[in-house]
Amino acid sequence: MLLARWLATAPRLLILDEPTRGIDVGAKAEIQEAVVALAAEGMGVVFISSELDEVVRLSDTIVVLRDRREVETIVNGPTVTADTIVGIIAREGDAA
Repeated sequence: MLLARWLATAPRLLILDEPTRGIDVGAKAEIQEAVVALAAEGMGVVFISSELDEVVRLSDTIVVLRDRREVETIVNGPTVTADTIVGIIAREGDAA
């Protein structure tokens, strides 16, 4: 797995851009478990994904971008859903 090779360098920050796009369900679950474990061990992880359910499931803090600009930063919690993020994007889109 390519992720294991990157981790061999012992990074303090891991930036993953669409790491689960185009892979099978088993590999996707494996990567998601690894991300959660690394963050729990104290590694900084920036997880970039267009799959909003995945973002909500894996993130402590979510930065919402629209047109490459930050529109809002939210702390994840039980009331945050993919629809919450879509609402933020739509609200900001109407104001622009």
